[in-house]
Amino acid sequence: MNIEEIRKDFPIFENKNIAYLDSGATTQKPNAVIDTVNEYYKNENANIHRGAYSLSMETTMKYEETRAKIAKFINAKFPEEIVFNKNATEGLNLVAYSYGLDNLKQDDEVVISIMEHHSNLVPWQYVTKKTNSKLKYIYMNENYELSKEEIERKITEKTKIVAITHVSNVLGTINDIKSIVKYAHKKGAVVVVDASQSIPHMKIDVQDLNADFLVFSGHKMLAPLGIGILYGKRELLNKMNPFLMGGDMIEYVYEDKTTYAPLPNKFEAGTQNVEGVIGLGAAIDYIEKIGYDNIKKIEDEVVEYALDKLTKLNYLEMYVTPNKENHSSVISFNIKGVHPHDLASILDTFGVCVRSGNHCAQPLLRSMGLDSTCRASFYFYNTKADVDKLIQGLDKAYSMFKKYIK
Repeated sequence: MNIEEIRKDFPIFENKNIAYLDSGATTQKPNAVIDTVNEYYKNENANIHRGAYSLSMETTMKYEETRAKIAKFINAKFPEEIVFNKNATEGLNLVAYSYGLDNLKQDDEVVISIMEHHSNLVPWQYVTKKTNSKLKYIYMNENYELSKEEIERKITEKTKIVAITHVSNVLGTINDIKSIVKYAHKKGAVVVVDASQSIPHMKIDVQDLNADFLVFSGHKMLAPLGIGILYGKRELLNKMNPFLMGGDMIEYVYEDKTTYAPLPNKFEAGTQNVEGVIGLGAAIDYIEKIGYDNIKKIEDEVVEYALDKLTKLNYLEMYVTPNKENHSSVISFNIKGVHPHDLASILDTFGVCVRSGNHCAQPLLRSMGLDSTCRASFYFYNTKADVDKLIQGLDKAYSMFKKYIK
């Protein structure tokens, strides 16, 4: 499929004259996903795992078939290694509470990077304080990358958990997860990977990475809001206590004790977001139809065009690694002396949608001497025309502010 055909699959581009450059926050949805969710509500709506009638059993079958589809999509060994939750944030909290609290002790260390989204930072602050363990950070070099030397300096025999983002949501830096996992395992640590910003753009193979846990959010990869995935190695998940209790995660309840259902139900308390799960299945089908090779080809061309155009704007400060092979589809920037919120508001008047703020990564921005940035994040439905629109908006904004800039 070419870009024109792809864009026709996304109704928002028919209905809105916008350059949508905020896919790092959430992606637009193709008709294939929208229609699947609508079809579910029209003809298939029922609660799962609880009904002895055909409608419920059919819906349960679709729900569990999607679990198997996701396991295959990321090459998990077993479908029960896939746990459904709201989003990557909930998945990370589940690991922090159910694994971290029970396995960390005084003077143990948890290592994360300074790049982490708050969702992969704040839970570890909480857990390390509760267990009297220590939280350590891997810091960036001048190229906005995590050097091999810094990684090996921070991950030691005391490290019990390494929690790391695959791709920075602020910088677009792609971290060498496979090497980090290998080194962390050598030191005896368990590794948690936040793949929220990587899996929309690149193929993930959890067995090849050898990640112990991996999380991602469906809404960043064309699926509905409110559905996320936690992958965990079966032997680890089996040893962990539930994070939420009640509803479908129960085996037997007595007045004085309860036994829990086997995987994956143990971690799926209450009524699930069934339409979100089925919508995620449709999103995966669509991504596989386009193909990751084609996605990369389209994105590389547009992002390279954007970088070329943006670097020529002498009034712009950009925060991007110069190593193109280590850069994904996110470009953060500022006009010096102009608040990012003001800049984003002006760009909006040109129909350009970018994110402004700290991007839920305050320690990262603080380490860079910044409070906030504007961020353009691209996906395979973006075009060079979207970039041109961004450039026009930036030029206009600069012309409005330049007499006030010192």
